[in-house]
Amino acid sequence: MTTSDVHPQPWLHHYPEGIDWSTPLTRRALNEYIDDAEIRFADRPAIDFLGRKTTYAQLAAHIRQAAKGFQDMGVTKGSRVGLCLPNTPYSVICYFGALRAGATVVNYNPLYVERELAFQISDSETEIMVTMDLKVLYPKVAAMLNQTESLQQIVVCRMSPILPPLKGLLFGIVKRKEIAAVTDDETTMRFEDLINNDGQPEEVEIDIEQDIAVLQYTGGTTGRSKGAMLTQANLSANISQMLSWFPGLRPGEEKIVGVLPLFHVFAMTAVMNFAVASGTEMILLPRYELDQTLKTLSAKKATLFPAVPTIYTAINQAPDLAKYDLSSIRYCMSGGAPLPLEVKRQFEQITGCRLVEGYGLSESSPVATCNAMTGTNKENSIGLPVPGTDITIHDLEAPHDLMPVGERGEVWIKGPQIMKGYLNQAQETTDTLRDGWLRTGDVGYMDDQGHFFLVDRLKDLILCSGYNVYPRMVEEAIYLHSAVSEVTVIGIKDEYRGESPKAFIKLKPNESLNETDLKQFLEDKLSKIEMPSHIEFRDELPKTIIGKLSKKELVAEEQAQQA
Repeated sequence: MTTSDVHPQPWLHHYPEGIDWSTPLTRRALNEYIDDAEIRFADRPAIDFLGRKTTYAQLAAHIRQAAKGFQDMGVTKGSRVGLCLPNTPYSVICYFGALRAGATVVNYNPLYVERELAFQISDSETEIMVTMDLKVLYPKVAAMLNQTESLQQIVVCRMSPILPPLKGLLFGIVKRKEIAAVTDDETTMRFEDLINNDGQPEEVEIDIEQDIAVLQYTGGTTGRSKGAMLTQANLSANISQMLSWFPGLRPGEEKIVGVLPLFHVFAMTAVMNFAVASGTEMILLPRYELDQTLKTLSAKKATLFPAVPTIYTAINQAPDLAKYDLSSIRYCMSGGAPLPLEVKRQFEQITGCRLVEGYGLSESSPVATCNAMTGTNKENSIGLPVPGTDITIHDLEAPHDLMPVGERGEVWIKGPQIMKGYLNQAQETTDTLRDGWLRTGDVGYMDDQGHFFLVDRLKDLILCSGYNVYPRMVEEAIYLHSAVSEVTVIGIKDEYRGESPKAFIKLKPNESLNETDLKQFLEDKLSKIEMPSHIEFRDELPKTIIGKLSKKELVAEEQAQQA
């Protein structure tokens, strides 16, 4: 094998015009982006939430007040502040406010059930949690005050104050049944009280290379969920990499629709952090609804629209699509799951905007590769490495050996956006990070122009509508049923969601259980996205020679049936 066969940087000769792979990347404290935006884009809208706008000057002021409020609550450098929120202005204010106070932000999925919240709170030692006063959120978060040792206080945010006046009034009346009764004691603080101060927080010295800005929980099928430690430098480098990727980007003039949840690493970087760094207006939607998304894209004249394949698919198939004008969209990036080629082609035909697929992981902040916005855009490719990033393909049997061009192997990534490691998991960190290289567990190959293609996954992770679904979490929930003896969960193809979980179950002797009853049992133990789409009961489940439950036979069966 010659050196040229495994040259790690052939993309240097094929980068799109205007993108310089060798340009030094900006690495700075994340709050400096807010400071810059306040100066450069003071009167420019930062957030449009259901019609109520907040300027960058107002946002910066609220962030300083939130930082001061957190410090008054006892937050010091390294404190863990959790955010369990839908997309609202509170998400942005408390994210940057906690960072300015010196805290580490811990992102929580609002769909989590109590046992998932309890594990992550305890593992991360979250001390303060920010959430909403909604019945679907507040009660389960409040329960954590008694179920965990670290959580001491909750900051509760109300919906009405962030809506336009009339909508806010109507929300308080029409949606009254959806509002939770909030405890009035020392464990709970209203957001209004958090920011009721002079907005002069104490300055905190930030070490961008070492200080953990965000704990982003990921997971796997062979171990517990893991907190990826993303430093200030990791996240700011990924912002810089993204800013360099959009030719013709107009700072202070763009509008981005934020329908992807900001607690997810993709939206955290590609929507929120990217928007603040470029003075872009964030049009935030609290949840995804097809009609509302289309109306927003059309009426607001959005110019950027990052999403997951299922959303692009739904838009393509919308029955009344012709009545919406999507011609303002200039940039679209798909992530979170493989983008079907037909979906890409149809969306581009409808909008006239190139839809590019990117690739990354929580451990890479997350963007590692992306297809070019101009020039060559290879079908079914995840694109080229973003600036400052090296990617190599390694032999699956001999991991330190590089594979020749065109041959499959494990994808390794190295760059300034790669995490510091996993929280409290030294062995997992050692296994995943090798001399600064991130072992992704994904199988792919590189062509002779440096474009990368994914073909398989080593991990059993299920990518469902852009969300990570971990079979072990689903299995653990099913095992809670007293009739279950053994269970194995795999991902199966799903025309709409890309993949969905399927559970194979062996019951205990003389026990009976059906799919309907089991799903009812799981309703408060799994989120909707984690709920198995199919459940199959069997007399026996396949096992390895040492008696470990094996997935590969079940995967092969499903693939044969779908072929």
